[in-house]
Amino acid sequence: MQNIQVLLARRPNGVPVPDDFSVRETPVVQPDTGQALIENIYISLDAGFRNWMDEDAGDEVLPAMPLGQPVMGLTVGRVIASKHPNLPLGQLVMGRLAWESFSLASDDFLVPLDDDETIPEHYHLGILGDTGMSAYFGLKDIGKPSTEDTVLISAAAGSVGYVAGQVARIMGAKRIGGFTSSEPKRQRLIQEVGYDEVINYRQGNLDEQLQAACPNGIDVYFDNVGGAILETVLSQINHGARIPFCGAVADYNSKTPSGPGNLFMLVTQCVRLEGFLTHTKLERYDEARQQLKTWMNQDALQTFVQEYQGVDQCGIAFSDLFAGNNFGKTIVKV
Repeated sequence: MQNIQVLLARRPNGVPVPDDFSVRETPVVQPDTGQALIENIYISLDAGFRNWMDEDAGDEVLPAMPLGQPVMGLTVGRVIASKHPNLPLGQLVMGRLAWESFSLASDDFLVPLDDDETIPEHYHLGILGDTGMSAYFGLKDIGKPSTEDTVLISAAAGSVGYVAGQVARIMGAKRIGGFTSSEPKRQRLIQEVGYDEVINYRQGNLDEQLQAACPNGIDVYFDNVGGAILETVLSQINHGARIPFCGAVADYNSKTPSGPGNLFMLVTQCVRLEGFLTHTKLERYDEARQQLKTWMNQDALQTFVQEYQGVDQCGIAFSDLFAGNNFGKTIVKV
């Protein structure tokens, strides 16, 4: 068997483009003691992994990605050979592995999954995976929307944002607003996802657009972006507002990130801003998944997926994320 791998060919200079990645084929390596061989079924494309593509970007979450090696990412796959005591043959797993057809795993971040034929495997990377659970944890633990609250969500058409908008509605929020990057996505978010109003930030006049979209101010801001949009939101934030801080897409492509210049609004308005990582809540994954599945079974929560075919398309799919060409969860079927 041959393993198709997508490598980090060069450090992206700002926004990633397909030429930043290359494809190679190598023989599949069999597992050694303490390892299992995973046949990847789907690969998740997540903007946050751009953060670790820069040189010296390693931190306590992930090491910096080395040049000429498979790009790190989340996958869902099945164990096809094992010398690992806790990874039996046939086990379905979600793991932080790489953009490749087959992965060797040992003590990597791996989560055993229930083999439920009624659940598409890629749901474990999206609506029932890190992105769906990010929406759930961010709103349940930090945002806590009430029936009188206006909830605003950045990157509203992204893999976390489109779920967060629906979860906020389920939790009873009075008004749901969002930011997106094009008029077609704006219309879909309103007509298909159920947002009350969505701002196309590329049209400018953000202060005026935000005032029109959220005339009573913002009580909960689910932020996936940071940067200038966060600064605009802080200028209209309500007293006692909550900000689940899930991502900073505005900074991923910049070597000199610039934060909001009005952070003192957090003080004067007594606002709670809290960052969080879903993978620190492993013990609550069952709770989150069960609740998300319940909402789906009640037809209160729907999923949107943008799927690419073939592992060699990972670099293109990832670049499309930053070009604003995605709607919902972006995956690659291996």
